[in-house]
Amino acid sequence: MNILITGGASGLGKAITIKFAKSEENTVYCTYSSSVKNAKELQKEYKNIIIIQCDFKNTSSIENLTEEMSNWDLDVLVNNAYGGEFITSHFQKIDHIVFSDDFNNNVVPTLIITQKAISIFRKKRFGRIVTVLSAALTGNPVVGSSSYIGCKAYLEKLTKVWATENAKFNITSNSVSPSFMETNMNSDFDDRLVEQMEKGHPLKKLLTVEEVTDSIQFLTSSNSHLNGLDILLNAAQNLK
Repeated sequence: MNILITGGASGLGKAITIKFAKSEENTVYCTYSSSVKNAKELQKEYKNIIIIQCDFKNTSSIENLTEEMSNWDLDVLVNNAYGGEFITSHFQKIDHIVFSDDFNNNVVPTLIITQKAISIFRKKRFGRIVTVLSAALTGNPVVGSSSYIGCKAYLEKLTKVWATENAKFNITSNSVSPSFMETNMNSDFDDRLVEQMEKGHPLKKLLTVEEVTDSIQFLTSSNSHLNGLDILLNAAQNLK
């Protein structure tokens, strides 16, 4: 399969890239923004990885990516990239510009890339879209996560639209919603808070990026009847 993974050079994205690259039958297109060293190391270790620099905050960079996508005969798109910081501040204290910037820098690029992928998938009458969301969309979200949750909630509904509108073209759109993982995005979290989460977890351990990649791979290899589904990875906590 030909697979495009956005933000595929660090954190969860790196784990996803490696998961698919381990099969020599796959060609993995991995975008990165600033993780140049990680991207080059991945490409050196796996001959079937092709790295592409793409800055979600740069319109020209996104346009270059979508132009390149036309040449890749894609089968799978994994929407993983999130280019913003996790802003831990109460809603009323956040400047409204922050919300619009987060939307423009994270949601809009994902929409543009997915539109291009769907146009490719429709021509070949096959495609798999997997979008990384968040378990925080279930139950009460973490205090101070309004901008992040807002972006993810927007994408959550669009994954259903993509599934409905493209089912007759043998295209599926599913998502995974992981609970807290220790990645670069939350590396500045207080260690005491992380320890507290581990102690309060039913499994007494936090979710790993490798466990998330298992679910993503499952969704890309499943049949077309599995469509419009979200896999919630939170050990049955805060179920709807």
